[in-house]
Amino acid sequence: MTTVLRRYGTLIGFAAIIIFFSVSLPDTFLTGRNWLNISQQVSMLTVVAASMTIVMVMGDFDLSVGSMASLAGIVAAILFTMGFSVPSAVAIALLVGLAGGAINGILVSLIGILPFIATLATLTVFSGVAFLISGGKTIFGRDIPASFSGFARDGIPLGTIGEQSLSLPYLTIVALVVVVLVWALLEQTTFGRRLYAIGGNAEAARLSGVRVKRLRLAAFALTGFGAAAAGLMYASRVASANPTQGSGLMLNAIAAVFLGMTMSEEGEPRVHATLVGVLVLGVLDNGLTQMSVDSYVRDILVGVIIIAAVASSSLWKRFR
Repeated sequence: MTTVLRRYGTLIGFAAIIIFFSVSLPDTFLTGRNWLNISQQVSMLTVVAASMTIVMVMGDFDLSVGSMASLAGIVAAILFTMGFSVPSAVAIALLVGLAGGAINGILVSLIGILPFIATLATLTVFSGVAFLISGGKTIFGRDIPASFSGFARDGIPLGTIGEQSLSLPYLTIVALVVVVLVWALLEQTTFGRRLYAIGGNAEAARLSGVRVKRLRLAAFALTGFGAAAAGLMYASRVASANPTQGSGLMLNAIAAVFLGMTMSEEGEPRVHATLVGVLVLGVLDNGLTQMSVDSYVRDILVGVIIIAAVASSSLWKRFR
């Protein structure tokens, strides 16, 4: 019984949250439109959290993902104002994310700076660059091509329920594709198995022939790429870009990964479990917003849930 509660406690808690909001908001919460809205609302966080899982598999963190998301959105928006096409601007912004992640990887793996210190420093650097090149202003309106902002508003039609036409948002599809790709990378490739080996014991992995430094650099580069993709998704959704719009992604991404880790017997990050953590946060935020609960109260509740989940996991490991 204890093992069941330990491994499935997060899922049980998730089910309890759904039941609570279903009873409290019977007319709106369980509707197809609301759940499609939730899927779109959490799509950016899903991409960042899935990317964060890659480095957390090794026991590392990347605190710069939020500022990188903001920077990527700003870069794309500025390129739009310069006349660049949507594909070229998006590609350059993604390369900026890849390069930023690679810088983190160099600092951590080659120079030997602790991930917390290195990515805390690049967090401020990326944020400063975003403010510098944007002049601290929001870029919006006619500067954002309709084809770019329209991507977030469109989706694949699913049919009509009553008088409502439902569509699966393209942002949701992108998020699901990223989750599948990260799952395949971590669970089905030698690259992923070696990342887990580094997380288990980096020195033992090195002695067994694993190129720890190269793999850590590659993992951070992929995380930066994912953060940039999330920033572009956010800019598309709000049809604008500003240097602070990704600021809330980092803490929520780490929280989602930690919530997912409580579902693993070994306490290891798994991207499918991270997705559950994202949904817990997204459903909680959606329900509390519909109940008109103040945002600071939502932050308190999210923090309490994370503490409870991680504490219960730690206690179970200590006393089993």
